Amino acid sequence: MISTKPYLVRAIREWAIDNRLTPQILVDASVDGVDVPKRFVQDGQIVLNIGGDAIKMHVIDNERLQFSARFSGTPYDVLVPVEAVLAIYARENGQGIFFKDAETPPEPEPGQESGSNRPTLTLVK
Repeated sequence: MISTKPYLVRAIREWAIDNRLTPQILVDASVDGVDVPKRFVQDGQIVLNIGGDAIKMHVIDNERLQFSARFSGTPYDVLVPVEAVLAIYARENGQGIFFKDAETPPEPEPGQESGSNRPTLTLVK
């Protein structure tokens, strides 16, 4: 099954642009295939502006984000595999989606056995 992540990245980017906000992605720069200017990486991560005015010739498909951007005035061709995207959000208000680590399966809900897909209800008083 195709991951929902690339669809959510495209949707949040479009939402931000429609609302005149600046869409940014937080990227794990240590993931294989990530090509970003290393001098801007901090603690293994980099934040990239993916707004329409900041990038050129962009491709955002189910496997990658690929575009040209300027870093301190120098053009650079950026490549980010979708699995390296940790979050997408609007710079101005922080609204967006922060993705869980793809390697860690979700914790089962209380009362739900691990590996079970059955929904559970919890009584809230």
